[in-house]
Parts: sequence; structure tokens; C-alpha cells
Amino acid sequence: MVSFVLTYHNEPIQTLCDCIDSILRLSLRSSEREIIVVDDGSDRSPINDLMKYADDIIYIRQKNSGLSEARNKGIEMAQGEYVQFVDADDHLIQRPYEHCLDLIRLHANIDMVMFDFTSSACPETIFSDSDVMTGSAYMLQHNIHGSACGYLFRRNALSALRFTTGIWHEDEEFTPQLLIRAEQVCATDAKAYYYNKHEGTITTSGDERSRAKRLSDLRGVLDRLNSLCDRLPQADRMALQRRVAQLTMDYIYQVIIQFRTQDELETRIDELRSKGLFPLPDRNYTQKYTWFRRLSNSRMGRTILLNTLPRLKKER
Repeated sequence: MVSFVLTYHNEPIQTLCDCIDSILRLSLRSSEREIIVVDDGSDRSPINDLMKYADDIIYIRQKNSGLSEARNKGIEMAQGEYVQFVDADDHLIQRPYEHCLDLIRLHANIDMVMFDFTSSACPETIFSDSDVMTGSAYMLQHNIHGSACGYLFRRNALSALRFTTGIWHEDEEFTPQLLIRAEQVCATDAKAYYYNKHEGTITTSGDERSRAKRLSDLRGVLDRLNSLCDRLPQADRMALQRRVAQLTMDYIYQVIIQFRTQDELETRIDELRSKGLFPLPDRNYTQKYTWFRRLSNSRMGRTILLNTLPRLKKER
């Protein structure tokens, strides 16, 4: 039923074992699950420590090529009807994830279940679910999770879609394209995925080179998604345009936080304008988006953002 693709690179062995154990505890018979561990060129292979799982996992070791390549390898190997990505230092939470499995059992033709994340040891046990709708309809009406780990999706829905290699923010490019391919989607507030927050990850790395690459890669994602919009049917195009607008807002925010200078912000704004990514569309997506759009549309408003957003971030 489900292929679990676990990506591993130099995490502690115990966290990898905890991750595998969280899958083995689920109410899936061995014939209903497939656990694929993709070792992305770790300094030391964990294979000897995984011998107790020899009958339960498929272990693949590749040259260190990054998260995108590791996940793409897992997709190639997967045989399950559905695919679930899990990072090796995270794990699935049994009761909420069982609810996600119940949803794909209940809805025979469902292409995707979207669920929530938590870093708490005591997630809720009562869940509410959305109506089943197309992925485009959902994305047009809601903000979505960027992380690909928040989706249990039908493998056939991928078609030729794969992660772009060599970049950060690869999930931000992948997940909206996955959603517009999904004909039947159900979203649940079940906090089924335990996200292990720690220093040194891609999202928390603070050195100047990492920040610059992260910003540059996000800009590349924006350009490619924006270009894709022009080739889509209207419903898909409108849904993806909302996501592009949200990511553009995030890009502007990151420029402010990282550089904190008017000249750099105006230069980046001009670049966005030349690509048709600015001004932000006049849509009432969310209250936060509306507030940010109005301020960012004028130089005075952008000055206010420059003077307030870094302070708000520091206070948080």
C-alpha cells in the first residue's frame, strides 16, 4: 500500500532506528508496506546497525548528491500505491498517522492526504478533515505546507515530476506541482509527523554562504513556477499563482531580514518586477498577505518593513 522513502545522511543511528520503528508500529502488514532507506553518502554506512531490520527494509547507498537526488532515487525504487517521504531524524506519530491511512482506505480513489507537523510529544487525538476536492481547488483556497513530508500521495500522480537537484527549497518547487496533479485531495489537521528541530539543518544554517544560496535558489524556484503558470489550464494556473505570490512575499521578507538595506531591497524588487513577479497580485489570500502587499507596493511602505520586520524577528 505505502512506500516509505527515508533519506539519511550522517544522522545518529538511533534516530534512524526510531524512524524505522515508528513505521513498523503502524497497522500495515509487511506485504502492505515498503521501507526504502536511501543513504546519501554518509561518512559511515549504517548498514551494520540495521541488520535487525534486514527483513523489513531496502537499503540503498549512493554517492553524496543531496536530498533531491536521494528522494528521486527512492521514487524510482518505490513499488507502493502511495509514497510517504520521511527524513531520518524525524518520525511518524502512530495514532494521527493511522488516521491518514484510514482516509486512503475510506476513499478508494483519493490521490493525496495532507496532514500536519508537530514538535510536541503529546499530539491531539481528535481530528477533523476537509471535504475531498482537487489539489488545485485546495491550493487556491488555502496556504499549503512547503515540506514534501506532509503529504501521503498516490505514486502514479507523480507522472514525470521529480525534485530539482542541487538546490535548496526543492520542496517548495515540488509540492505545488504535485498538488495540481492530484484529482482528489483530503486535508486533515492530524499532527502525524514529528519534526525534530535542531541546529545545523538546511533551514537553520546561518552562515553567509548558506543564506545566499538559499535566497538564490528560492528566486530560481519562483522563476520556474511563474513560467509554468502560463502553460496551465485556468484553474491550475490560478492556484499556482497564489502559491507563487506567497513564495514571492517570503522572498521579499528574506531579503529584508538578510540584507536590511534599502538599496538591496529596491534592486531585488526591480528584478522581481522585470519578471512579472511584482507588484504582488491584488488578492485577499490572507490577512497577512494583504497587509504585506499593501506595504510593499510603495517605497515608503518598504521602508517601514525594513525598520519593523527585523525587530519583530528578533523579539520572537
